[in-house]
Amino acid sequence: MNPRAFTAASLLALLLMPLAGGLAQPQPAHPQPAAGAPAQGQAQQQQGQDGNVISPSPDTGDIDEILQGEEEVLSGNGFSYDPGNRRDPFKSLLAGPERTEIRGPRPEGIPGLLIDEIDLKGIWRTGKGFVAQIVATNQKKTFLLKEGDQLYDGDVVSINRAEVVFKQIVQDPTALKPFREVVKSLNPSS
Repeated sequence: MNPRAFTAASLLALLLMPLAGGLAQPQPAHPQPAAGAPAQGQAQQQQGQDGNVISPSPDTGDIDEILQGEEEVLSGNGFSYDPGNRRDPFKSLLAGPERTEIRGPRPEGIPGLLIDEIDLKGIWRTGKGFVAQIVATNQKKTFLLKEGDQLYDGDVVSINRAEVVFKQIVQDPTALKPFREVVKSLNPSS
């Protein structure tokens, strides 16, 4: 069911609930205590055998219901939240994203290159689109990139006559998007 339709149906049910039960009897704003019962706000006290006042045990019914609800949620039977394409507001920003972090030895070639470690040297038009020539600054090697190529920390989104656009994965849990757009221009303006 659509989340908006579910919310609207829930609100409608809550609004119509008093009408479904008929007209309820009005309740007094401050009910009068029964004869012999303590007044509101006063706890009934008892005296022990030694004459000390014993306070009554608190009603644990509400606490038991809360704990029961928490156990249902933890076991997977209770409520859950489906964030869709949005960040889950109930997960800590400090815990980090669920995806695995970039670790381990980097592979050879284009899949092992970081976007920040490459320089754009040229762009050519071919029958299948544009191809970009890059130089890896740490390896002193030249590579040819095309749209869709995967790098170690992102991928190539588009290549046009003057620039290459990359989508770089961001490892910042406070970022709104898990990626950022990086543009490398053939003639960067200083």
